[in-house]
This record gives sequence, C-alpha cells and structure tokens, in this order.
Amino acid sequence: MQRRSLLQCAGGAGFALLTQILRQRMASGNERVVSEAKSSRQVAAGFGRAKSVLVVIASGGQSQLETWDPRPDAPSQIRGAFGAISTAVPGTILCDRLPKLARLADRYAIVKSMSHDDLDHGSALYLTLTGVYHSRLSSNPPPRETDHPFYGCVLEQQRPATTFLRSSVILNGPAMVPFEPGPGQYAGLLGRQYDSLIIGDLATDRPALPGLEQLDDVDARRHLKRQRLLSELQRLRVSSSSRTADMETIYQQAFGMLDRPAARQALDLNAEPAKIRDRYGRHRPGQACLLGRRLIEAGVPLVTVVWNHSNRGQDRDPDDLDQHGWDTHNDIFDVMGKSLLPRFDQSFSALLEDMDQRGLLESTLVICMGEFGRAPLVALERNFAGATPGRKHWAAAYSIVFAGAGVRGGAVIGATDRHAAYPVSAKYGPWDVTATIFHALGIDPGGHFHDSANRPYPISSGQPIAALY
Repeated sequence: MQRRSLLQCAGGAGFALLTQILRQRMASGNERVVSEAKSSRQVAAGFGRAKSVLVVIASGGQSQLETWDPRPDAPSQIRGAFGAISTAVPGTILCDRLPKLARLADRYAIVKSMSHDDLDHGSALYLTLTGVYHSRLSSNPPPRETDHPFYGCVLEQQRPATTFLRSSVILNGPAMVPFEPGPGQYAGLLGRQYDSLIIGDLATDRPALPGLEQLDDVDARRHLKRQRLLSELQRLRVSSSSRTADMETIYQQAFGMLDRPAARQALDLNAEPAKIRDRYGRHRPGQACLLGRRLIEAGVPLVTVVWNHSNRGQDRDPDDLDQHGWDTHNDIFDVMGKSLLPRFDQSFSALLEDMDQRGLLESTLVICMGEFGRAPLVALERNFAGATPGRKHWAAAYSIVFAGAGVRGGAVIGATDRHAAYPVSAKYGPWDVTATIFHALGIDPGGHFHDSANRPYPISSGQPIAALY
C-alpha cells in the first residue's frame, strides 16, 4: 500500500480494514514461525538428551573387519582368520570374537560409513579428538600450544564444572603414539587452565590420583592456613612465565579436589564390589571403563577412556597384554585373538550392561571409536615387528558405535561395499562426531569458543548425525 492510500483510509472503515489486513499478515507470519520451529525440533533430534558423554578411544585403528563390519563371504585374504556371528538384531552380524557384544546389539547403533583422508596415527588421533585436520596431514607431530583444543577442553570453557572438579576427565591416558603423547588431547590455544584432568594406570593398588588422602596431622584449620600461604606466595611471585601460571593452575585444581570429598570417593575403585571389578576385567582398559561409569554417576559431563594407552606397545612388550594396541600391521590375528578382542568384548559389554541396569544410559551418550580402520587386505609388512600378516591403516571406511541418550538401539547407519573398503552410502567424519557430542549435551555445535586472545573458533564444522535418533 502506498503512503497516499494509507492516509486516505486512515479514518473510519478504511483504518479498520487496514488493521484487519495487518492482523491477517501477522497471523500468517506466526503460523510460519511455528511451522519452522516444529521443523527445527525435528532436525534437532537428540538435542540436549545427554547429561553426560562417555567416549572410548580404540587408539591405533580398530579394524572394522574384525569387529563391527565383518565380511564372512569375502576371499580369505580380505575376510581374515575370524568368522562372524548373528546378534540380538536380525540381519546384523559381528566378528565371532565378540559374543557378549553380539547379545547386546539392540542397545547400540553402528555407524559403518565413517571416512576421512588422514592415514597416520598422530594426526588422525588429533582429527578424532578435535574434529579438525592437523596442518601436517598423515604425520606424527608432537602436541603444540597452538593446536586446536580437544573437544573436552572446549567443554571446560563452555560449561565449567559444578559438581565435580573438572568438566572433562581422560582415563588410562594420555594416549601414546606409540610411546610419546599424541596431539589433540590437550587445550592447545585455549590455555592450560582448560586442560582435562588426565588419570593414568588404574589396574594397580595405587590411588587413581595419589596425594588426595586425608592426612591425620592436617586438620581443616591447618589446611586453610596452607591455602592462605600459597595464595600469599602467588601474590608475591616475581615470574610471570607460562610455566609459573601453569603451576598455579595445578595448585588450585589440587586444592579444589581436596575440598571435595565426593570427588575423592568417586575416584576410589576399591569402593566397588569385587564381582563388579572382575566383570569389567582386572586390566587397564577394564578398570578405566569402570571408573568412567563411576565418574558419570558423580556428575562429570564428559569422560574419555583411552582403551589402550599405547597404540602399538606390543612391539616392545609382546608378553604384557596391557601394552597391546590396535595398530596391528603384523600379527593381527594373534594379538586380537589373544588380548584385544576378548578384553574389549568383556569390558565394553560390561560398561553398556552396567550403565543400562543403573539407568545411566537414559541420559548418557556412549561412543566407541578409533582414529581410522584397517585395510581390506591381509598382508605381511616387512618394516614392522611380527612374523605373521596384518592390516595397514585405512581411513576410507571404518565403523564406530553409539549408545544411550536417545540413540536408536539396534540401528545400522551407513553401509560399505562387499570388502568393507569404501562407503556406499552417506559418509560421516570425526567433525560430525564432535558436533553430535555437543548437540547431545545441549550446546549448539554451530556456536563458537574463544582462545586466550578472544579470537572466535567454531565449536564444530560438522553436523550432528541425525540418523542416530
């Protein structure tokens, strides 16, 4: 309507007619907004369904052909030495070395069409833990202060801890590649104050975090005096180096842990019945999974279990099963058959069953993933230890698992070709996994976090995997 026409109808019936037209347009606009909101809610399935997330990292490259995507009808050089078994979900099969997990197949979803372009452990681990490619593709770089932060460290900034000391805890860590800490599991450009709490070997009689025991000669009054003395020393400090700042952060975290008896209790595995500890397995990955469940119960929003602290420790200590990793270039069927698959079947199934029975799966997103898969060809590699064949790195197609917090149990998402070598459906990448984690926790993955210089970075460049819900 032009201005002159508006003035002409500004009185009497004309103005009433204009009001009616405007109301109709507003009503139409409201209907469109409601419709768009309904559509948004449908797209945002699973948003905020998780109070917490527990991630199991199968460091070294868990073979899809020996776990979630076997090919029993393929030629032996592709199929390998193991067979396949039916599961609780008709039409879904697993490797025959995973009978306990086969019985639980209706409680988790398998994503078979994971794919990316990085082919070495260090940079691929970085990609898995950050959702971002490393600047040195297919390499083994050391951690740097300029690295993109681990998704747990982003959560530390976005949602600081309330009930527990830290928002993110890494168990059985740090992840070693193969004997030096790999990149991607630290705060990087966020600053050390956002580092996750890292706890190492839990299969010993030592406390999970030594030094948290209440000393008989240190009562509450003396404890407070020590805190005040430390604060005064920090106020008078001469150095302003990053090392000094890091030490102050560690001191404050230690005092924070001492001030929270509930946190100390959650870290005490001896509080668990022997039967439960046995069910998980009295080894490093088993006890790490058990403590992961205890920390979820204690209110930690994000727990990451490094399944095997070294991705290929069997090269140095072939007889120490705790050292075995998923990087099975050679001797794949010996290492997997003797240690990796029996332990994984025992502990990961125990974790899923235990959390389900305690009602934790309802509000906890559980993920199991490696940095890539293994090649659809069994062959001996001369440059690696071992006398029998194995499989090379393979990132073109691999499988990961999701459970809990609204995930459709029994679902199989994506598909691969007849050799489990390439996706034949929509592909997903580590960036989509990070987006799914934040989405499930009720944090918009399209939002931003800020580094120490207040520069914005996207929380994730991926999209939540909607097919899970």
